[in-house]
Order: sequence, then C-alpha cells, then structure tokens
Amino acid sequence: MNRLLVSAFALLGFASPTMAQSITVAVAADIRSNNPGVNRDDNTDDFALQLVEGLVGYNEGGVATPLLAEKVDLSADGKTYTFTLRQGVRFHNGAELSSADVLWNWTRYMDAKTDWRCTSEFDGRSGLKVESVTAPDARTVVMQIDKPNALFLDTLARTDCAMTAILHKDSVKADGSWDKPIGTGPYQFGEWKRGEYFTMTAFEGYKSPAGGQRDGYVGSKRPLLKDVKFLIVKDPATVKAGLVSGALDMADILPSDAVELRKHPKLAVAVEPNAVRHVFLIQTKDAVMGNQKVRQAIAASLDMDEIVASFYNDLGKPNTSPIYSGSSYFGEVEKKGHTYDPARAKKLLQEAGYKGEKIIILANKRPVVPSFPAAVVAQQMLQAVGVNAEIEVLDWATQLDRFNKGNYQMQSFSFSARFDPAIAFEQFSGPKDKQPRKTWDNPEAQKQIDKLYVTSDRAERQKLVDELHKRVIDEVPMIFAFNGLDIIAHAKRVQGFKPWQSKLRMWEVTLAN
Repeated sequence: MNRLLVSAFALLGFASPTMAQSITVAVAADIRSNNPGVNRDDNTDDFALQLVEGLVGYNEGGVATPLLAEKVDLSADGKTYTFTLRQGVRFHNGAELSSADVLWNWTRYMDAKTDWRCTSEFDGRSGLKVESVTAPDARTVVMQIDKPNALFLDTLARTDCAMTAILHKDSVKADGSWDKPIGTGPYQFGEWKRGEYFTMTAFEGYKSPAGGQRDGYVGSKRPLLKDVKFLIVKDPATVKAGLVSGALDMADILPSDAVELRKHPKLAVAVEPNAVRHVFLIQTKDAVMGNQKVRQAIAASLDMDEIVASFYNDLGKPNTSPIYSGSSYFGEVEKKGHTYDPARAKKLLQEAGYKGEKIIILANKRPVVPSFPAAVVAQQMLQAVGVNAEIEVLDWATQLDRFNKGNYQMQSFSFSARFDPAIAFEQFSGPKDKQPRKTWDNPEAQKQIDKLYVTSDRAERQKLVDELHKRVIDEVPMIFAFNGLDIIAHAKRVQGFKPWQSKLRMWEVTLAN
C-alpha cells in the first residue's frame, strides 16, 4: 500500500493492529440514524442489532425464538401470546428489565410520531392487529391479537423492525425526542461521527441467553471484544489495500477479490449463503412465455453451476427453490429442483411449437449483483438449445420500473431476503391484474400460501411448503438460480467470526495474541 493510502488510513482513524481486543471494520455506508427501526436501512439495522434485543429473535433456521423472553406460550385459539421475561437482564444504564419496559416501548411504537418502520404491521393496516398488551406482573407480558396469525412472532423478530427492540425509557429525552439507544444488547452505543465512523463498546453487564453456542440472533452472545469501530470506506480498492496492510481487520469484499485475498498469509475469507435469491423472472402473460413447455425448456437449458460461477466463481452453489438453503424449511423436497438437460430442453421447445421468436432478458450492470453476468451465461445456454435470446441492459431504476409494471419477457433479477416461507412465496405471488409486479398468478397456490399465514403446526407448514415448491418447479413462473453470499475478509487473528444474513455479528468474536 502506498504512502498516500497509509496517510489516509491514519487520518480516518484506523485502529492500530496491535490494539488489544479492539478491531476496525470497514463498511461501505454510514448509518442513517441510531434510533432502532426508525430511519433505517440494512446497514443501520446491522449496527442496531448489536445494541438492542427484542422479546424474540431469529435463530439460524430463520425461526422466531425467545430472546428477552424466556418462553412464549400460545393460547388454544391462537390469539393470545404470553411472554415470560428472562430474569436478571439489564439495560446498558444498569436498570433491570421488567414488563413495564415492554409496555412503554409498545406505546411508543404505536404512536405515529415515533415513525417506527413496523407500526403498520401491528395496527391492522397489514391484516394483523394487536388488540391489547398487558403486564400481569413484572416478568409477564400478554399480547392479544385479533385473529390467529402464524407470522406474529416472525414479524416481531424482523430485522427491519429492529427485533421490536425493548429500549429503556431514558433512550428519549424529557421532551420525548430521541437521544440514543439504551438497550440490552451485548454492545452499547459509543460514538458517531457522521460520514466517518461509528463505534460500540462491550456491555460488561450483559447477560447472554442460554444455549452455549451462537445461533442467529439468539443463543450465546458474549461481547468478547472491548470495542469495535465501523469505518466508512466506500472504495473497494481502498478496502482491499487496508486489509492487506493490516490497517483494517474486517470488511465485506467483492467476489472478484476473494481468490486473491484468500492467498494472503494473514487474511481469511468467510463465505456464508444468505436468504437473498437470484432469479430469472418470467412474464407468463407474454405470448411466447405463456407456454409452460417453453418455460420448462428454458429451465432445462440452464447449467446452474456455470451461472453461479459467473459471479461467485467457486464460492457459491445453486439453489432452485424459493426457500433459501439455510432455512429450517429447506428439506429433501426443496433440494430437488430444475435439472440441466439440453436434450430435454430441445424436445420441449419442439413440443411447444417454438419457432425462434425473440426472447429478451433484461439486466443491469450494478457490480454488487449478478444480474448481467448471469444473463450473459444464460443467453449462451439458451442460444445453444435454439432459443433466440437477447440481452437488454437497463439502469437499475428503469429495470425496477419495468418489473413493477410487469413489462418484460425475462429479467435477471434478485429478491431480497425473506425468512418465513409464507412471506417468501407472497413476495412473488398474487393476481397480476391487481399487482402487475407479481410473477406467479395461481389461485390454487395462493390458497395454500394464505393457509401458511394462519397455520402454526410445524409439520403442516412443511407439507404446504413442499407442495408449493413442487408447483413452482413444474409451472416455472420464474426460475430460482442461487442464493446470495456474504463474503467477508478478516485478519486471521480475528477468531470466532461468522457472518449471517448479511449482518456482522461481533459477539463471540475474539482476537488471538
């Protein structure tokens, strides 16, 4: 790294590699606020979820699991949830958590002035209404909803809702305006210099949940680092130089840099799949693509291993299911999807009466997504079996507008993460005449999705998920190709780190001497 970069790192405040139990992590963007679930984006959520916790949080399988609650009991009619709080949990200011804190937070979240991201998810506007929240005693919270909803706990746990964080009332000033987060998380808010960095320090009074090992946002969450500085570094080349020099301890990197950095003697590269799904959208209302055999032929023509390699090299694996590979619902049925079979593709095209009509694949060239490279490889494979495929490159805003209007034949596209299967299927399913952006318009399938929303029995839900997966593979309303990857380079002295769902969980992470 040249002297100019070294000076830049020093001016920006990079931590010395020799500073005990303190690390510097490069992030591409600043946080939007330090108010959990308010004025947020994914980067902001990542920071907030180190500082705060909710009654429930996601485990590794994407299932809402008790966190600040010790247990959750559901009434026989599916409408009353009783949360028993863990004992001895303290806020960062030393105050002990009680049911009164949960009530205070719920009142704040339901106040429109708070501008919480998820108010509409619980006040009836989105089909679910919390009718009452009561506290029979200091350790018990009872929530009553208007009708059974299998996604109630999942919604409480959502990361864009900041896990419905339970904050201490001193997080707001006397006049009710926001001050800073005083939560129960393993780390507490440190310093924020806008546009440059933000920090967090270990909360020595943190009481980790039981479990003995890390498990999504639950399980063991000990803050073993003294402090963490998140330094805003937008340029990938600067990030790479900082990692190589040792000025940076950790950073999200481009797939193209992974091979080189893996060879560095002092660096390791952690790679984990996430719930983002990279897909090929298909407009079934199109004159050509409305033919199911044409869609099946397209699916059979695609070698998913090659398509994954176009963006992730040897780091990723195909997944042709709407259910992401890390989900607890991803079973043997979901592992069986589209099979690469060019001979079958040609036969299906012949049976469909395909006569060389042009099929245009829309794509964009944003470097952080595989839209264009995946489209290029798919085009070559389609042409190899006789499909007249062309690529039209658009800027992202235009492509998204075409998606929302349903104005395309095919698109190389990506769907954001969805944990619960009901939400995953709902993301692309529905009546196209009312919602043109929907891709799968099948009334029978929609009935099964609706049933997923109200069915709590795990075995029954798995049966519905399996049936829906099989329908998607057979009908080919779209083609799921592979899940996204979190690719994080870090100094080898940083031990115990494992990215999860594009979040940098810094608990249970240590530094070697």
